[in-house]
Amino acid sequence: MPSYSAPLTERARADVLVVGGGPAGVAAALAAAAQGASVLLVERYGFLGGMGAQGLESLCGFFATGNPPPKIVGGIADRVLERLLEWGAYCRPSSLGPAASLVIQYNPDALKLVLDDLVHRAGVRLLLHAFVVDALQERDRVVGVVAAGKGGLVSLRADVVVDASGDADVTVAAGLPYEAAPAGAGQALTTTFRLANVDVERARAVSRADIRALLQEARARGEEGLPAEEGGLTFGVVPGTVCANATRVHIVDPTDPSALTWAELEGRRQALAYLRFLRKHVPGYEQAVLAGLGVQIGIRESRRIAGAYRLTREDVLSARRFPDGIARGGWPVEAHIGPTGIRLEGLAEGAAYDIPFRCLIPAGDPGLIVAGRCLSADLDAQASARVMGTCLAMGQAAGVAAAMAAQGRTSPAAISVEELRDRLRALGAILE
Repeated sequence: MPSYSAPLTERARADVLVVGGGPAGVAAALAAAAQGASVLLVERYGFLGGMGAQGLESLCGFFATGNPPPKIVGGIADRVLERLLEWGAYCRPSSLGPAASLVIQYNPDALKLVLDDLVHRAGVRLLLHAFVVDALQERDRVVGVVAAGKGGLVSLRADVVVDASGDADVTVAAGLPYEAAPAGAGQALTTTFRLANVDVERARAVSRADIRALLQEARARGEEGLPAEEGGLTFGVVPGTVCANATRVHIVDPTDPSALTWAELEGRRQALAYLRFLRKHVPGYEQAVLAGLGVQIGIRESRRIAGAYRLTREDVLSARRFPDGIARGGWPVEAHIGPTGIRLEGLAEGAAYDIPFRCLIPAGDPGLIVAGRCLSADLDAQASARVMGTCLAMGQAAGVAAAMAAQGRTSPAAISVEELRDRLRALGAILE
């Protein structure tokens, strides 16, 4: 651990410390608390939900394809959906296309309130506006983190740390190995935005193929700022609104602040260009107005840990099962590679794959566990497992495992996987 110019103030201790308040981190915190552990959840923004609460309006990964589509994520994710339903804040599942499984449209602002309430009721301590900058280690074990806030640097200690940061920040700070796509080969970033005052009835009559053709014609005429080939439009829960997942910023290292600064500016520039395109060329959008931009540009991929097992493209597309499976995935390989296109490869109808517990354990057993899009996986496998439904399921497993390790005074790698699976089933997880 490096030395600091001023002594660190110990802010809190807990059985389980969760870094990152996105879907994986919230699920981990709730699951650990459900096992009787004291839990501290640390988040960089002033709200929970990650990208799910700051721009996106589609929950993906809850279902495999099929007729009817089988549900493959349960437990804490169901509690989130139930609360959204009580608020009237989500729609019945719908399809985005033949290769994709069903998605659930919801109100992202309502999700913030739902997660606030669930975390409060579970007794999880919450620390917002805290950015984790270092890992605390003793005898090659991660025992906490250093977080930065307006009041300076503080130490947060725990028996077990869950890295749900998305970028594997704790893992990297601890000096553990990880993977990242070569320069220019990673997935594109997207600034999501919301439109209001849309004539939804007329807009629904315009197909994805129609919008694709209109985009191609606009680019051929020299209209700038429209790199995406797909429309990426979904109709919102709030009447007259549409969520656009259509901008595309590529060849960016999302862990480089300078590159990310450029990406934020470019993403917003593209959002404005896309709004102009819709108003000018697409029926139903003539009077559309910009109602909101994502708080941060959406990052699909950055770092992936080097874990005890590396999930592969073949594992995903063959719907492979594992004895230590702790979550299921059914979303297609959706790789946003290059300046324009999307490579979409679906699983067989009704098929789903397992995510092994070993994908959440960094190599070398540092007493740390991860959850979310930074799992141990190759690029294509991660391009399927990164969606919110699957991240909720991974987080649930990581939280239970962390609580078991803290209570047994051992590391997550050393717990009984069979007992973990039994506890997950008791929470409502779908493992078969």
